[in-house]
Amino acid sequence: MAILDDLIMKVEDPVLRERLKKEIHKATKHKKFGLVFEEHLPECTPLYDVPIKKGSRIAPRDTEIKETYTVKSIEGDTVLCISNTDKTEHSFNMNDIFVVAEFGEPIYPYLKPIDTVCNAPDSDLWHTLIEADNYHALQLLEYMYAGKVDCIYIDPPYNKEDSKDWKYNCNYVDGNDMYRHSKWLSMMERRLNLAKKLLNPKDSVLIVTIDELEYLHLGMLLEQLFPEARIQMVSTVINRQGTSRTNEFSRINEYIYFVMLGACEIAPLSKSETYTEGKEIRWITLRRSNASNTRDARPNQFYPIYVDRNTLHIKAIGEVIAPDVDKNTVPEIEGCDAVFPIRDDGTEMLWGVVPEVLKQRLQKGYVKVCGYHAKKPQPYVIQYLTSGTIEELENGTYDILGKNEDGSIIAVYKQSKAMMPKTQWDIAEHDSSYYGTRLIKSILCSNRFTFPKSLYAVKDTLNFFVSNKKNALILDFFAGSGTTMHAVNMLNADDDGHRRCIMVTNNEIGEKAEKQMKAAGYRPGDKEWEDIGIARYATWPRTVCSIEGHDINGKPLKGKYIGSDKPMADGFESNAIYFKLGFLDKNAVALGRQFKELLGVLWMKAGAIGPCPHLAKNAAIPDMMILPENKMAILVNEVVYADFEAELQKHPEIETVYIVTDSDRGYREMARSLNVEHTYQLYRDYLDNFRINHRR
Repeated sequence: MAILDDLIMKVEDPVLRERLKKEIHKATKHKKFGLVFEEHLPECTPLYDVPIKKGSRIAPRDTEIKETYTVKSIEGDTVLCISNTDKTEHSFNMNDIFVVAEFGEPIYPYLKPIDTVCNAPDSDLWHTLIEADNYHALQLLEYMYAGKVDCIYIDPPYNKEDSKDWKYNCNYVDGNDMYRHSKWLSMMERRLNLAKKLLNPKDSVLIVTIDELEYLHLGMLLEQLFPEARIQMVSTVINRQGTSRTNEFSRINEYIYFVMLGACEIAPLSKSETYTEGKEIRWITLRRSNASNTRDARPNQFYPIYVDRNTLHIKAIGEVIAPDVDKNTVPEIEGCDAVFPIRDDGTEMLWGVVPEVLKQRLQKGYVKVCGYHAKKPQPYVIQYLTSGTIEELENGTYDILGKNEDGSIIAVYKQSKAMMPKTQWDIAEHDSSYYGTRLIKSILCSNRFTFPKSLYAVKDTLNFFVSNKKNALILDFFAGSGTTMHAVNMLNADDDGHRRCIMVTNNEIGEKAEKQMKAAGYRPGDKEWEDIGIARYATWPRTVCSIEGHDINGKPLKGKYIGSDKPMADGFESNAIYFKLGFLDKNAVALGRQFKELLGVLWMKAGAIGPCPHLAKNAAIPDMMILPENKMAILVNEVVYADFEAELQKHPEIETVYIVTDSDRGYREMARSLNVEHTYQLYRDYLDNFRINHRR
């Protein structure tokens, strides 16, 4: 500090000298022990639904908000503005700009219904997807569900240095950005602070997945934000084949942080479960995958396997084919296809064992066909048990439960008693390639969404904390492809639970797609742009398809869910609604002009019970709404209070009432007379509490 003081005294400009003294004093006053990072300002918020008028703060309609302007005047479609940076004048076309809010400016959200899926009309359980920047969605959820959430599961961007996989201030963060790590931490800190307010302090858990790029920083951040919590980190294998990196160890795992609050308990494993060897016996793909295992490397491991076209059962195993012999000349077996180990690019590879060994394993039920892809060079996926797994099986490590129709065995890891899970997980069903990437591809019929979590990994992780909470409220505000809601539906199907899931995701289209859309003349907000965003091409379609049991083309999903006899084509008895977070004009709300737009917010605050109520665009606003299936009611016109009270007495199931009145005293008197659990005053309650983005 002495050196800095000496240097400051050499500054000739007295104003600059005093400014430097103040800034250095502030910096030293807030010195932290442990994790220290730049606390960048939050992102600007586009308010597409708010009308542009004199005095509005606006920005050019682009993907990156570099500068904002204040509207000075409007003449037709021409908007004259003043730069908020250098006070210069600029003019814009009305269609090329939108209203924005900067940090500290209160904004007023609403939930615009986009779509619904109802596969359980008799159930009042409704899941929710909110398309929004999760920072603002969390602020809205804070008012709705502060202290009420049982479990938050998030899979945030991993901040990869070789890609642009997340945005900051509406612009993708480049791997060469010198502030990349502090921007990531700043982004996470604000969201985790809001998440903490949502969690039930008496009994809840925050679950965060991460890889080695930020796990140390994340761990320190969690310790700073949750000093009262019990925090553990688990290492979990997500890809046994590994991810190749130049001059680095091949990564097969990632990490999961568990932040446990209050009396939060971890459910022990049942006798049929383990987190060291895998619930079910481990099957491995028979075709060798290493680049060196081509046909000519070991001539005795290239031979045909004959698969019945109708039953997909292995009928026979052929003889070895010499390297100089055309594989298409092998003998044919009627009704069967001759299958060879061929990669998707046409490279001829090797099978994992020689024919004699494979025949022995086939006879014992240690080989099976597990998939069919008609357009691939090797259309049938064949799996087998390795010698290590066979040794464990024959030594009694696994319980053999029976055999499938093709003769392959069904076995699970043998466990003598219930036990606590360990901190190292290596589970076949947690492989993100098989049970994440391939699963999402089978639903969306596309490879566009990359690196989804294994469905069973998310289900198992949640199950440790909500297995005994059949009415748990579960939140995922980095929803991605929608795996969390899919997993919650599986948990409910297993035990007739009533767990509710809220998912939040933005609708980003990715840097590459952005460039293509811009080149084609499209901009954010255009239908063509929005339709290819993640919420609309992945999260919601996956939600609909998994609930109804078909892919996006309407074809029934194939196969069964692991660990149950439930066919995927059966779908789930479940309902979900898709909202987009929008923003309203404060004055219009205060005057009661946007009551219809607020119905979704009021419904969610009341517990999201039953189908979300709505009023047609041209419908008159009623004096009151009695909604027993939603367990809520709204008094719009206090003049009819007596009739409203009489109607409420007919519906004791109603738990939440909203009263529209400008009189605080009148509100208190009316609320006191009603025998309901929760009452709220509109619109003051909304304007005072639903506003978000405000410094508080």
